[in-house]
Amino acid sequence: MQNRTSNSNISWFFVVLSFLFLVSGVHLTADTALAGGKSISPDSKKLLGNLSNALAEVAEVVRPAVVNISTTTTIPAEENPFGDMFNDPFFRHFFGDQFNHPGLNRKHKSSALGSGVIMSDKGYILTNSHVVKGADEIKVVLYDKREFKGTIVGIDAKTDLAVVKIDAKDLPTVKMGSSSALKTGDVVLAIGNPFGLNQTITMGIVSAVGRSHIGLADFEDFIQTDAAINPGNSGGALVNTNGELIGINTAIFSTSGGYMGIGFAIPSDMATSVMDSIIKHGKVIRGWLGVSIQDLSPDLAKSFNIAEQTGALVSGIMEDSPANKAGLKRGDLIIELDGKTVSDSTSLRNMVSALSPGTKIGIKIMRDGNQQSLTATLGEFKEKAEIKKTEYKNVLKGITVQDLTTSLRDKLDIPENFTGVVVTDVASDGPSHGLLQTNDVIQEVNRQSIKSAQEYEQAVSKIKEKDGVLLLIYRRGGSIYLTIKP
Repeated sequence: MQNRTSNSNISWFFVVLSFLFLVSGVHLTADTALAGGKSISPDSKKLLGNLSNALAEVAEVVRPAVVNISTTTTIPAEENPFGDMFNDPFFRHFFGDQFNHPGLNRKHKSSALGSGVIMSDKGYILTNSHVVKGADEIKVVLYDKREFKGTIVGIDAKTDLAVVKIDAKDLPTVKMGSSSALKTGDVVLAIGNPFGLNQTITMGIVSAVGRSHIGLADFEDFIQTDAAINPGNSGGALVNTNGELIGINTAIFSTSGGYMGIGFAIPSDMATSVMDSIIKHGKVIRGWLGVSIQDLSPDLAKSFNIAEQTGALVSGIMEDSPANKAGLKRGDLIIELDGKTVSDSTSLRNMVSALSPGTKIGIKIMRDGNQQSLTATLGEFKEKAEIKKTEYKNVLKGITVQDLTTSLRDKLDIPENFTGVVVTDVASDGPSHGLLQTNDVIQEVNRQSIKSAQEYEQAVSKIKEKDGVLLLIYRRGGSIYLTIKP
């Protein structure tokens, strides 16, 4: 694996060098070839030296702003003189839980390493949320070996970003760049602390921009790079040849846990917006349109008689939402937002979330084969998770449900066009036991559409004690009807 990766990097390196030779007018001849004991020409040495010096200068400018972050988290653990024997399923099958003595329950501390980037001389550091989330202690080690205690200013799990603050002044900072100006093929450097090794720098190119559907966060617009990113690089800097920050290194695609040539970074434009909101409000405040959307497939385009190949298809409109007030309808195809092309549902979601509540936006749609323009004023996105447990004396007693939030929808892989409430608990002594299951999505109660926990409660309150009920539920990729009798 290492030889293959090394050979790939060497090949790529010589391709770059060949291009530089052509541009600079340096020509390799038999006299300058390495074979046969020939020496390297002065022009070639000068070119290689200039390239080396340029990369070294970029690294030296950025390195002081990249920090090492180590965290300590206390987690409960069961310890006993017999090791894991009592946790073995075979042992528990015969002896049950009688050996779980409270005195055996202890806690231990878990440590983790990551990276961060100093964004302000006042001590604000940008990193990944998965680096610091749940940490009891955060230690930040600077380039000059100084150590500080870090405190979390705010975390945004939806983008996997977090802001940490240290009590220090006159800190070195990184210069911000615009990730929107990135092009595939641009040379980039990744700086971080992989495997706890301080200040490691790797070089590569931008392999792709706008990567989504990776499954790493709710809002995805990743920069893909072949610059080596390994465990511990999370939260580190991805910079361009001007020494400007254009991304926060976040994850790798790997089947072995190590570098395989595919790394992902959160673009600086998104990171800056999230950071500014966290510092100002303690959380990220996002715009909200109030639509359920999905990608436009060829089959859907044919069904809706749509000629366009890109856009976000509206599958649902929330009541009293900005979309509803603007006149959007189910089946509309959103193709532009404020003059920017909407390529798919992910791009629309990112565009809207990047705007502030109260922003007036223009929306261009395709409806029944005709192009129309609408105007909407964005609301504020709020993650609601209202939980309702019915105490009524009917067939749905003992059922606990929760609003279908964005995070739950992604976790359970529920398509955007399905609405309802998620079953979080089914009482073992209720009529629904054995029929309803945890994570079922109740879409209808007695043919009445359900969109929230409040609507579910209203529908259930009308069911009498000896009445049966007809439910439409979504389970494991499909919808089915269930009848529950008293």
